Amino acid sequence: MNINNCYCVIMAGGSGTRFWPVSRSYKPKQFLDMDASGKTFIQQTYERFLRVVPKENLIVVTALRYRDILMEQLPDLDPENILLEPYSRSTAPCIAYATYKLLQRNPDANIVVTPSDHVIDNEELFAETIRKAFEYVEENDVLMTLGVVPTRPDTNYGYVQAAGGRQAYESGRPTAVKTFTEKPDKDMASLFISTGEFFWNAGIFVWKASTIKSEMERHLPEVTDLFMGWEMALGSKIENEFIARAFTDCPNISIDYGVMEKTDRAWIYPVKFGWSDIGTWESLYNYMPGKDEDGNAVTTEKAMLEDVHNVLALSKNKQKLIAIKGLENFLVIDTEDALVICPKDDKSFKDFIAGIGMPDYEKYR
Repeated sequence: MNINNCYCVIMAGGSGTRFWPVSRSYKPKQFLDMDASGKTFIQQTYERFLRVVPKENLIVVTALRYRDILMEQLPDLDPENILLEPYSRSTAPCIAYATYKLLQRNPDANIVVTPSDHVIDNEELFAETIRKAFEYVEENDVLMTLGVVPTRPDTNYGYVQAAGGRQAYESGRPTAVKTFTEKPDKDMASLFISTGEFFWNAGIFVWKASTIKSEMERHLPEVTDLFMGWEMALGSKIENEFIARAFTDCPNISIDYGVMEKTDRAWIYPVKFGWSDIGTWESLYNYMPGKDEDGNAVTTEKAMLEDVHNVLALSKNKQKLIAIKGLENFLVIDTEDALVICPKDDKSFKDFIAGIGMPDYEKYR
């Protein structure tokens, strides 16, 4: 395998609304240190993939308004390797843009596509896994996703049924996908887990640029047709205008719904490194170590808790005393200008913060 043909695309354009009020529209979660590691999510992701691809082959796709903060946090990133989305249109248009850009640079490109908000426990094993995935797609025209053994019926993830089921995990080899279901309801997720054949879709994909191009053109012409003429437009003085026009008309669709559920080239690589997708307050709570005997996770130095169970209490002021009585399965999130007290489950929080979009609360977004 030629390492110079290996590229990484980091998707970092999300607005991070599910981590409000810590994450704001002007500084979403990928630019925050959410896990108290001392580094932001985007910095951790960038450094993780420097183990796998040359620095000059690392691409970040982000929103136009986050360009400055991205360059501030990743000063070593070549500005030419920053792709700017004028509008948020989910992952399929983002991947289409990056794919065409890399095909223009290197027709033999192999690509790993990753979100910017994952936590990996074993970095060495992760890097080894990505290298093996690159080797596999170099020889096989497949669309590979990394699969994680599920630990609970989480409805925020896609579920992938692997040919060979759990034996695929034990073998440590990629295998064909039997079914690909994006974000089932809780009952269906529980059923999937009970069979022992399903894995969480980690949302980390590995493929040849040429393979994902052909499969997107086959299954998502409503996206790829908008990029017609990319060979001449990208890299020219009209690139920004071309991309703005394409994204204006692009549907808001994920690569999971648009391609992975439809393609007959989907493969899964069941992985053994520790993985967490820190996409919601509930997932952060599940990830956080050091909970007390009642399942409470508190980030301040002092807390007075009475009849409190399975609560996530977070404040930017580590010296603040948090005093809570009679709460169970709640969030208590304290920032300089906002205090949120809400049930911890993702649906309750999402429904609750929908009101932040109203004009009266615009300054808090």
